[in-house]
Amino acid sequence: MAFLLPHTALEHLPRFALTTGEFDCLPSAADFRHTLLKALNAAQQRIYIAALYLEQDEAGQEVLAAIYAAKQRNPALDVRILVDWHRAQRGRIGEHSVACNAAWYREQASQHAVEVPIYGVPTQTRELFGVLHLKGFIIDELVIYSGASLNNVYLHKQDKYRFDRYHLIRNPALADCMASFMLQNICNDEAVFRLDKPVPSTRSIRKEIRAFRSRLESTHYHLPRQQTVQQGMGITPIVGLGKGNPLNRLILQLLGHAQHRLVICTPYFNFPMAVLRAINRALRRGVEVTIIVGDKTANDFFIPETEPFKLIAALPYLYEMNLRRFAKRRQAQIENGKLNLCLWKDGDNSYHLKGMWCDAQHILLTGNNMNPRAFRLDLENALLIHDPEQGLQSHSHAEQQNILRHTTRISHYRQLESVRSYPLKVRTILTRLSRVRIDRMLNLML
Repeated sequence: MAFLLPHTALEHLPRFALTTGEFDCLPSAADFRHTLLKALNAAQQRIYIAALYLEQDEAGQEVLAAIYAAKQRNPALDVRILVDWHRAQRGRIGEHSVACNAAWYREQASQHAVEVPIYGVPTQTRELFGVLHLKGFIIDELVIYSGASLNNVYLHKQDKYRFDRYHLIRNPALADCMASFMLQNICNDEAVFRLDKPVPSTRSIRKEIRAFRSRLESTHYHLPRQQTVQQGMGITPIVGLGKGNPLNRLILQLLGHAQHRLVICTPYFNFPMAVLRAINRALRRGVEVTIIVGDKTANDFFIPETEPFKLIAALPYLYEMNLRRFAKRRQAQIENGKLNLCLWKDGDNSYHLKGMWCDAQHILLTGNNMNPRAFRLDLENALLIHDPEQGLQSHSHAEQQNILRHTTRISHYRQLESVRSYPLKVRTILTRLSRVRIDRMLNLML
């Protein structure tokens, strides 16, 4: 198990001072899109964006057009966009090959007189073994933090949306810290190439990628001592890559620190063993634990039976199997109200929320899915909000109520479907996988 610092260290982590007026939460994907575009249009000094991908669709085009327009109005504007190297050079999982996003970036670059650098970040030589999962939209002194990427569904540009968390933090020190990390540790590395220009093959830079990953495993956000405080309301940025990294340790520490109430959001019910053990210990301490997870039909990999079947469609059922097994073993705690399992579902929309609330004292904003992949393979970050005097409780309550209004509490594990009731093709695949224990490997990789 990863080494945990004493409980007192959590309260005394270095942090940038934060006031209630500097923090806000948006309720919806549409609000996120409007706020992001408004901020881009008003940008004066910098636009730094880190997201898994910037998609070539209507919403992605709208965002990139806004960035180009801002750069044209102010050629001195410092613009850096970071996306995953592998994801940018392929189509979506489960779909036929299409022109990749990187080709679109180069096409857009050829049509504009100003440059908008878009960096492809390779955290591993193959996408299966790690991606850029760093999050953050830094526009001047504003940090917009969300687990969302940039396309139609994440930005609710058309009829469907993918629900996430969206927070606005107007804090110059935090904005400088996050932007400096991206510039110094990523943009200038020899393994990172601009996708808006011709790029080398992945094969030809394998050595550089491995060295880059090794460097990333030991990097951290730099919090200048003269800008930080040790107590009171504040915000601590954390970055992590690889087993036992600081972000993993922080998550486990929060789980272990809770005395009264924990609220956990995850889109894919697939906790690492260390997290499961920490949750079990919290339940034994008498902590009330609420886990909010998407219904299998709200999973972004779900495909209705009326549509052509793809292998990837088995994933939401695999996650539901995990959830049913978890609920069955803890039925007594569900019945006595100490464990609340809440399934989110809103029509045909999907669920992508991550993060935690701990004892009305700490709020964790993160893109970390709290699964084995996030804990071992992907480059992740988070913002830990320290709220010892509970000044942000009205924000937390409003956000939780907004999330819970589309949820159903599971009162018995049998409310979740068993494998026997799954569609035949899904049932066949999952049965075969479990017989050879490949399902365990999939849980580690996906």
